[in-house]
This record gives sequence, C-alpha cells and structure tokens, in this order.
Amino acid sequence: MNISKFVAPEIIFGQGSLSQIGESAARIGASKVFLVSDEDVINAGWVDKALHYLHAVGLETEIYSSLTSNPKDFEVSEGARHYLASGCDAIVAVGGGSPTDVAKAVAILASNGGELRDYEGINRISRPLPPMVIAPSTAGAGSEVSQFAIIVDTERKLKMSIISKSLVPDIAIVDPELLRTKDAKLAAATGMDALTHGIESYVSLAATPLTDIHACKAIQLIAANLRRAVADRGDMEANTNMAMASLTAGIAFSNAILGATHAMTHQVDGLLDQHHGEANASILPHVMEFNLPACPERFKHIAWSLGKDVRNTGAEEGAWLAIEGIRELIADIGLAKGLGAMGLREEFIPLLSRNALNDACLVTNPRNATVEDIEKIFRKAM
Repeated sequence: MNISKFVAPEIIFGQGSLSQIGESAARIGASKVFLVSDEDVINAGWVDKALHYLHAVGLETEIYSSLTSNPKDFEVSEGARHYLASGCDAIVAVGGGSPTDVAKAVAILASNGGELRDYEGINRISRPLPPMVIAPSTAGAGSEVSQFAIIVDTERKLKMSIISKSLVPDIAIVDPELLRTKDAKLAAATGMDALTHGIESYVSLAATPLTDIHACKAIQLIAANLRRAVADRGDMEANTNMAMASLTAGIAFSNAILGATHAMTHQVDGLLDQHHGEANASILPHVMEFNLPACPERFKHIAWSLGKDVRNTGAEEGAWLAIEGIRELIADIGLAKGLGAMGLREEFIPLLSRNALNDACLVTNPRNATVEDIEKIFRKAM
C-alpha cells in the first residue's frame, strides 16, 4: 500500500463568508492583524469590509498594499520590515494570488529571517510562522489552501517556488461575492490558472486518489462555468462554481504538486511580468502534447471531465480530445495568443529553459523533460 500525505486548512465557504474573518482571526490568537492586499481590492471595497469585521471583534489592524501583480522579492522584504515594526501577531490576506503569496512570504521572513531565496525549493522553513487567514478575491491561484508561495526573484528574473507545509494557512475563507468585482479578462486568466492546476495535479507523478477527486471536480466545474463567468460577471452561480473550482484545484495541486507548464510559466512571469494565467493558456496545450505518451488514460479522463464524448475512443484518441477541448476553451475565453505576442523573444528561450529545469514543479511532471524538450515547447508556444 502506498503511503501519502494530504494537507488542507480549515475552510469556510459561501456567499457572505467574509463576515467570518474577524472571528477567524481572533480564534487563531490574533490581537493585531497585518492585513495584506492590493490597490484594486482596496478600491473594490473588500478591505473596508474586512476591516469592519476585524474591528468588530476588537482587533487592531495594519494594512500593507505595496505590491504588484507578480509580487517581487523586495516587496516581501519591505512587508516583513513593516510587519516586525508594527507589532502585529497574525497575518490576514484579502485578494488574489499576489497578496496571498506576499502574505505567506512576509510570514517566512518575519519569523525565520534571512533572504527569501534561502527558502526556495521544498521544506526549507524551520521555524513556525505567524498564524494566517486568507480570503481570496479571484478564482484561480488556490493559494488560500496551498503549501506554495511564488515570488519573483528580481535579480535572476524568475519566479521562485517556495513549498512547505508551514505555508498552508490556518483558515481559508472563500466568499464568491468577492469575485463580482473582477473584470472579464481577469476572470478568464485566473480561471485558466485554476484549470492548469487541475490538469497538472491530475497527471502529476505525486497524484493520489485524494488529489484525483479534487483535480477532476475542478476540471468539470471550470469546463461548465468558466465561459459563463467570463461572459457575465454578475452570474453568481457561475462565480460560486468557479470559486469552488479554484478551491478544489488548489487542494489538489498543493498535495500533488504541478508539472512542466508551471515550471515554464514561472520563468515567463519573472521575465515579462505577464499575468500567470495568460502564460498558462499559451503553454498548457503544448505541454499536454508532450506529456500525452506518458499517461494517455489520464488525459482521456480529462477529456471526459471537459465534456467530450470518449465512450468509443481508445486511450490516445481520447487523450487528444482533451487537448482539443482545452484549445476550444482557451479560444472561447479570449486567451488564444502565443508567447511572442506577450513579448517573448527567441533569444530568451535557452535561459528560460535552463531555469525551468531547476523549478520544483518539474519534479512531478509525468514525463522526463530535457532542456532541449523545454526549448521545443517554448518555441511551439510562441
């Protein structure tokens, strides 16, 4: 019998659940909360709502919002200094993957010291982190339930993957109401990120029956709801289903890890400051083609999860239907463009490919990839 681990935080899900953020922070022992967010979420009014609930239970607060869409190492260092100077004893994030990853990374530096790159890779955090509550405002990153933090190393121009059970928040509050203020493009990009999480975790070498349940459910929910969510931002049924999809995909990839798509997009994001979900859309179908020979039955099941009729198909034919379904969805949500249109130039490909080989996400890719393989995939994605 194989032995596997499965980690997840306490999860509070449902419309209006942001109201639980004050009680949740108090329950994990907070007296003064370091609230991490960004300007868009602040302008949408969600931080004011969170502050109301935090203050209602008698908690003091300090806000940190000096971060960008692909958060940088120096933004984390500044945040850690701010946290230590403010006398806070817990961290709350309200926002998408960027505030959430910054919150986790601030927690690392505030409690463990050193430089952020000291913790790049797997299980390099030795001291306990401050307690954390995360409330996502997008349906994509899944960081509210994951053991990942992804931060740009500005010197090397790549995204560092920091993976540790310590980074799983104490409480995740998933309120689909927060998705109402995203625009259609962001809904498409974040949804594509969640879909990539579901697919890569399902074919991961570290997949287990527990992660499979969550990965497949995420794929099914996204196939049925992402088009609707992009077309009508007020469709709360679609938003709620996308929030659940992002959550379940996050649980899946946190435990099964990811694959070559993320190993490659981390390099693109670090170089071009491109939205992560858009880079995923460009690269994912080509990685699926590369990985198909390693696990055709799994890809055939992905095709079924996408709504394709695979009853009378063989494994390989059904697997190709999965790739076809992904390309159709990408086109329908307006993300069908290559990396060249995002600003990637041929001259960058060798360096990006070498860096991708060192990304922790590549370890669980179902097919071994050489630097030459990765270069070929990058060129196909141009």
